[in-house]
Amino acid sequence: MKAYLHLASGKTFSGKLATPLEKKVSGEIVFFTGMTGYQEVLTDPSYKNQIIVFTYPLIGNYGINDEDFESKRPHVAAAVVYEASNEGFHYGVKYSLAEYLRHWNIPLLTHVDTRALVKEIRMEGTMMAELSSSPIPAVMDEETTFPVCAVSTKKMETYGQGGPHIVLIDFGYKKSILQSLVSRGCQVTVVPHDTAPEAIDALKPDGLVLSNGPGDPKQLSVRLPAIRQLIDRYPTLAICLGHQLVALAYGANTEKLRFGHRGANQPVWDAVKQKVMITSQNHSYVVKEKSLEGKPFAIRFININDGSVEGMIHRDKPILSVQYHPEAHPGPQDTGYIFDEFLQTVAKGEKVYA
Repeated sequence: MKAYLHLASGKTFSGKLATPLEKKVSGEIVFFTGMTGYQEVLTDPSYKNQIIVFTYPLIGNYGINDEDFESKRPHVAAAVVYEASNEGFHYGVKYSLAEYLRHWNIPLLTHVDTRALVKEIRMEGTMMAELSSSPIPAVMDEETTFPVCAVSTKKMETYGQGGPHIVLIDFGYKKSILQSLVSRGCQVTVVPHDTAPEAIDALKPDGLVLSNGPGDPKQLSVRLPAIRQLIDRYPTLAICLGHQLVALAYGANTEKLRFGHRGANQPVWDAVKQKVMITSQNHSYVVKEKSLEGKPFAIRFININDGSVEGMIHRDKPILSVQYHPEAHPGPQDTGYIFDEFLQTVAKGEKVYA
């Protein structure tokens, strides 16, 4: 069945549906440049409500397995590819790409000129789009939903035993973040994004992790006083959206990139190690460098491609934040040492009560 992808810029791209389209689907359209990792991308809560375009021409060639999910279900509004493999050539395959998305009623649009589509996004920036069976485009408004509320856990859950007790504040966390902590001997309690500081204090954590998540960090402005109260008192690691929230909590500012960073090949300079790391990323918003002037943070990580801020360290308190994903699923594992550095500060018992 033929379908049409209408962009807010006025362009329309056509393709073939590999899964049913029960009704038109809209969302912000973004692209991912990785050659692999489509299963992790589809199930990453940071992509909630987005239409994801995969730039690699063949997607689905190793199928979907039971191990590499980042959450319990896919979160994308739709997936767009040039060609989707109907089979998965891998010993662990359980479903084809189309079978998996069909199960969740998520449309998969194939045979799209993804090169031209990505060029349009790069020129015009990320924008709203609509996937429809009609060739006539409809007027699309900007996304106004609050996606963090939709993906954050509703109850506290604890994983692992012994070791340092880490509270993971869930703005849309990836399973690989949890696994990275548990595999290092941590007991991890995952809590909803709006958990009160007093409830977190009652858990007696040794450290905090602020997770990744979808959307504009300023949608969480009401939570900033509580976040500031917490990160000023416990050793903290903040990842992606969490990194942006740390900056906002200290009065810095964020802005939206033209088309964001999404892929497993983003080069980042670590000023401490004096090395370039290849990182996995998926975000639209960044911390504005000038807004950090006069704030108690040193910029530790810089994106080589565009010079944007990729991470900060507090000059006096045990707070470390990174814009990229050190758990690296999908992506290279160059930056797993970030978890080790964080746990070293936790081991020192560097609680700071302001």
